[in-house]
Amino acid sequence: MSHTIEEIAKALGAQALGALSLEITGTAEPADAGPADLALAMSPKYADGLARGQARAAMLWEGADWQALGLEAAIIPARPRYAMAGLTALLDQGHGYTSGIHPTAIIGVGAEIGADVSIGAYTVIGAGARIGAGTVIGPQAYIGVDSQLGARCYLHVGVRIGPRVRIGEGCTLHPGATIGMDGFSFVTPEVNAVEQARASLGESVDAEGQAWVRIHSLGSVVIGDEVELGCNTTIDAGTIRPTLIGNGTKMDNQCHIGHNVVVGRDCLFAGMVGVAGSTTIGNNVVLAGQVGISDNITVGDNVVAGGASVVLSKVPAGRVVLGYPAVKMDTHVDMYKALRRLPRVMEEFTRMKARLDALEDED
Repeated sequence: MSHTIEEIAKALGAQALGALSLEITGTAEPADAGPADLALAMSPKYADGLARGQARAAMLWEGADWQALGLEAAIIPARPRYAMAGLTALLDQGHGYTSGIHPTAIIGVGAEIGADVSIGAYTVIGAGARIGAGTVIGPQAYIGVDSQLGARCYLHVGVRIGPRVRIGEGCTLHPGATIGMDGFSFVTPEVNAVEQARASLGESVDAEGQAWVRIHSLGSVVIGDEVELGCNTTIDAGTIRPTLIGNGTKMDNQCHIGHNVVVGRDCLFAGMVGVAGSTTIGNNVVLAGQVGISDNITVGDNVVAGGASVVLSKVPAGRVVLGYPAVKMDTHVDMYKALRRLPRVMEEFTRMKARLDALEDED
């Protein structure tokens, strides 16, 4: 599929210059671009790459002299990285899922399928489930009993949704995402070692070994609108009340959200984030890769946690944290600098101690 420079610029709300009828079939980095590609040179540091490629048109930064760069046409967006969202959406060719309901799909008794829904091969829709209009469900997916999907959802191959889950409109679930299965919640007949450790804050424990008994998950999961969940991300069902994910939140691959967690709106979680049970996360929170959040704590609105941070206690709104345990980022940087200086400090201490010992020997 091709688009003219004029069509692309109009879709992005960007300025178009030069040969507006020039047709584009794809995008490429400047040095790799062919004659039918739109080269992405949205910063002056990429200008040299244009000379090594064959692009006739490029998306450039504001103020760029497109003619001096040897181009026939250019698109100038006000915010280049934001324009990337619109450009990639326009040129995305999709995953090739077939339209309609595949003959191998299994639709349970009483399930309601909205208009223009696509259901892929070997997908199972549980009894009483409701699928909103325009939703696409890829092959080998599973939608549990009495679960609901809003309109315009997009479920990729192998998504698993447990019973009684509620998912809003316009949500995207990537391959292997698993929503609404039992949470990790177990108990013993008598007080166990974990409970003793919590109560004593780390002193030795004397509880005898016991068999663990499952606490079943009755609360399921409720997900808002325009949520995106990455490959193999897991959201556990709540114990009594549902686990909640707010509108607009995006999670990367292999994230884990424990039972009873509440996540606010427009949060952004990078890969391998783990949030333990019964924790509350505010709105617009950003968690970088491998961040871990302890159970039963609160993380306020607009918090940013740096990569691999481990949050063990409440974080107030607006704070930027880093480290294990997570502390204010500037505090962590100071601690890290001090740690790097420690070998030198110890060497100086050893020399000073040797001098003092020598003076004592003289006395």
